[in-house]
Amino acid sequence: MTNDLYLVIGLVVLALTIPSIVGAFVDHRVPRAAAIMVLIGGGLIALAVTQQPGGYRIEEIPDVFVRVVGRLLH
Repeated sequence: MTNDLYLVIGLVVLALTIPSIVGAFVDHRVPRAAAIMVLIGGGLIALAVTQQPGGYRIEEIPDVFVRVVGRLLH
């Protein structure tokens, strides 16, 4: 379950970097916060994939999200 949580948090962090990157480029700023978020999100995803026996397949990601959210809500 911990690897699933790392994967979900990493994907959410990476998804949140998109508005930060776009905002930085629109305002002609260097996307420092977005770069840090990419490193954190990518690191969490890499940790989850390397620690999970057999890794993750793309088809598994929606099931992983449902498992993590279900566990948090239950």
